[in-house]
Amino acid sequence: MFKKASDQLKKITQLELIRYITVPYGIMKTRMTYIPVEVADHFSDFIIKKDEQILDAVKARTRDFSTISILKLLYQLRCGPITFSDLYIKSNIRMKRSFLNYLHLCMEYNFIRKEPVGSNMIYFITDKGRTMLDLFMHKNN
Repeated sequence: MFKKASDQLKKITQLELIRYITVPYGIMKTRMTYIPVEVADHFSDFIIKKDEQILDAVKARTRDFSTISILKLLYQLRCGPITFSDLYIKSNIRMKRSFLNYLHLCMEYNFIRKEPVGSNMIYFITDKGRTMLDLFMHKNN
């Protein structure tokens, strides 16, 4: 009887270990939410999958971007252009995949632009990116 219970405990422990090992790390967080249909039409970049529509809202799985991570990128570029490597290190977004997701988002919405200079890519903050950064830096004005 004790051996059988011990074997079951080992199996449970192994399953728990597998569950913790296979959790993906550093992947963009997603969440299920209801979004008004008109909003969903305008912000399709953030929607991974649309489900059922209920009245004037659609149930959707969305990408959950962090405002602070976007601001971390823009803040590093506020004083001048920097290389990809420097931007990655200074932004302190530790997972490279997450960093790339945020970088592509910022470039898609014209907060950041890039230019090749020699063998490097140099990143610049745009006027739109500076406006975004200023909206959060001057909250008391």
